[in-house]
Amino acid sequence: MLRTLAALSLPITREALDAIGDPLRAGEIGTVVQVGGGLAEVRGLRGLMSEELVRFDGDLLGIASNLEPDIVGVALLGDSSRLAAGSVAYRTGGIADTAVGDALLGRVVDTLGRPLDRAGPVHATTRSAIEIDAAPIMDRAPVEIPLQTGIKVVDALVPIGRGQRELILGDRQTGKTAIAVDTILNQRDQGIVCVYCAIGQRGTAVARVIERLREAGALAYTTVMVAAGEDAPGLQYLAPYAATAVAEYFMRQGRDTLVVYDDLTRHARAYRELSLLMRRPPGREAYPGDIFYLHARLLERATRLRAEAGGGSMSALPIIETQAQDLSAYIPTNLISITDGQIYLSPTLFNRGMLPAVDVGRSVSRTGGKTQRPALRQLSGPLRLSYAQFEELESFSRFATRLDDDTRRTIERGRRVREALRQGEAQPLAPAEQVAVLHAATQGVFDALAVDAVRAATHRVARRMREMLGELAERIDAGAKPSDDDWNALLHDARAAVDEPDTDR
Repeated sequence: MLRTLAALSLPITREALDAIGDPLRAGEIGTVVQVGGGLAEVRGLRGLMSEELVRFDGDLLGIASNLEPDIVGVALLGDSSRLAAGSVAYRTGGIADTAVGDALLGRVVDTLGRPLDRAGPVHATTRSAIEIDAAPIMDRAPVEIPLQTGIKVVDALVPIGRGQRELILGDRQTGKTAIAVDTILNQRDQGIVCVYCAIGQRGTAVARVIERLREAGALAYTTVMVAAGEDAPGLQYLAPYAATAVAEYFMRQGRDTLVVYDDLTRHARAYRELSLLMRRPPGREAYPGDIFYLHARLLERATRLRAEAGGGSMSALPIIETQAQDLSAYIPTNLISITDGQIYLSPTLFNRGMLPAVDVGRSVSRTGGKTQRPALRQLSGPLRLSYAQFEELESFSRFATRLDDDTRRTIERGRRVREALRQGEAQPLAPAEQVAVLHAATQGVFDALAVDAVRAATHRVARRMREMLGELAERIDAGAKPSDDDWNALLHDARAAVDEPDTDR
């Protein structure tokens, strides 16, 4: 039976192999014949199995990725600078695993659970295999409980549920990571364990994310797993599976978890690099033929379990990068077909200062309103329809010289609704505050204001909602359905907030 890495911490000597009950025999020791690009070709390991761990001199590890009759390809999981042709390779009989458990919360670790934050060793008593079968269909429950992001445009128009897989995609520098990190920040006091997995990112970018989490107090319930751009392709390839194993451990304990993969485009490129070096036949865009399966088996592990199976959930927010707004490229189309919806960030909106730059027309949540609180659900349907009509009319009005009064009023209100959907980073709103702002926008409370004054007015509406209607706010946050009197009270309070002096500037 294959053993995990935890059972193989002894130095690989003849005595160590005997101690773990694996007598040295022909086929368990091989010789490196070539090293390069994070890959080693080894001759002599005739009994090696796929995905088995291989240990080299100097405690360098690798996983068997390509099995041929005479030579095996081993993806290295570390610095290979000291490895050369003629080095000795040893079978371990183990599979790659990583540390899991509460000891990882607040820590920054690598793919194998080794600390990167200089805060001492990770005192984890449990390890889990990186590759685990997804939960069977009969153990899964419908996705119905909301995962609040704190972002108005997402929670109202592209809702996410616990156990859902929602893709975040867009061109470079459009705010994809910001949405994922803000979602993590909003889980404070929600009892949700978060895992942020950085794949192929620059060290400075990862450091900024870690600092944001630390400043907001979110690192206490978050594990950051890093496979940086300078790390071996093998570590980048395994990183999202290891992050999923960490989140899956908490899910099996009956807890709700959230895992962010930032990003799977770089993950696919690392796997393509390994595959080309192993001389596998390239397919579309030079990716290997199993690239779809690579991500399908990863995201299939995200789910919500039935109470009889533990009742936990794992939500996944994979991030991918598009080029020139091309959603029909190979990796985007693959991931769109695997996930339960997508949040598309438009560079056009970003350049116009509309942040977050969510393109409502191209974004969708396939769970629909089932994962929304009743108050947001009542607002979201009419809001999405009116917003789509506004965008159509605004586009048409650029070519028209004269517009009737109804069209002008629709366009002017739409501009104020769009302004009300704007939101800065690290400024999450509770469901009740979102309801107050969006109800005011759709009912024309902001119509008399200049467009650039709407954002300050939304801050006053949200603040007054919490101060003056505290009992109603608590009921909305708890999932109660507002009555007609409640909606009237919200409208009256919003008008009073708009009439207040602007002290937010």
